[in-house]
Amino acid sequence: MKLGAFSVSLNVKDIEASKQFYENLGFKIFAGDIQQNYLIMKNENSLIGLFQGMFDHNILTFNPGWNENAENINEFDDIREIQKQLQNKNISLITEVEKNTTGPANLMISDPDGNVILIDQHR
Repeated sequence: MKLGAFSVSLNVKDIEASKQFYENLGFKIFAGDIQQNYLIMKNENSLIGLFQGMFDHNILTFNPGWNENAENINEFDDIREIQKQLQNKNISLITEVEKNTTGPANLMISDPDGNVILIDQHR
């Protein structure tokens, strides 16, 4: 199963303070809009999303069809195929993709410890 780019999406209390903290660790703004309370920070191949007031917990995020530079990759597993594989392995879905669709979509699952995993396909 090819899940694509990986990042950690953090639920932050103060996006300005979090931005400064991660900049001190060598991260730079890669994408997002601080005025809309989200930034994607990058340090080499590492990605951290900072999200203020958008969700309750930290989330592990995968982006099928993208590499760590948000560039399209030619060969990837479409999210609908990933969903089918998860269902075949009896992994419960929190949210799911409509089967007869194409293009961007997302689904959510959680691991045995309750950590939420977002699989978010942008193409």
